[in-house]
Amino acid sequence: MARVVCEAQCLPRKELYESWEVARRARRRFRGGRVIDLACGHALVAQLLVLLDDRSPSAIAVDVRIPASARTLADGLARAWPRLAGRVELVESALDAVPIEAGDLVVSAHACGALTDRVLARAVAARARVVVLPCCHDAATCDAGGLAGWMDEALAIDATRAARLRASGYVVHTQTIPAEITPKNRLLLGAPEG
Repeated sequence: MARVVCEAQCLPRKELYESWEVARRARRRFRGGRVIDLACGHALVAQLLVLLDDRSPSAIAVDVRIPASARTLADGLARAWPRLAGRVELVESALDAVPIEAGDLVVSAHACGALTDRVLARAVAARARVVVLPCCHDAATCDAGGLAGWMDEALAIDATRAARLRASGYVVHTQTIPAEITPKNRLLLGAPEG
């Protein structure tokens, strides 16, 4: 995977490592279903999730602006793994424009600030499984749940997100990816109960 990404010459090393860590942890917990990668950037998380589990028939990778190099990366991955060809659709649109269904796996790596909350809200509204790696915690737009007096503000925001997901009837799992890869390394995974 790393060799193919390096050959595409369009992705920072950090993004490769983050995407790999998110995808492999997501697949340990959740198998199958269509993948919806919101705020996808180069869509590497979507590509990896489909590659790691053939029970996911397809992925839709959505961002308001998809870098032109995302197509270069997708083409390189499809050459190396022909079974990826035609299974990951890159969609440039508003995140709310793509329908989400209950069987989907909604993912987002580094959706900035309140964008993570929008991703969670969309997944909950559809009763879909969800995996987010939040970043850019903004006290002005994100809810710290009154916990900022006890803990770091960013941790308070993520703890509130986990509590909100649980209150919505989700089984919640929290993990971290190695801090050497990214300092914003808290991974929140959830699936509807039952």
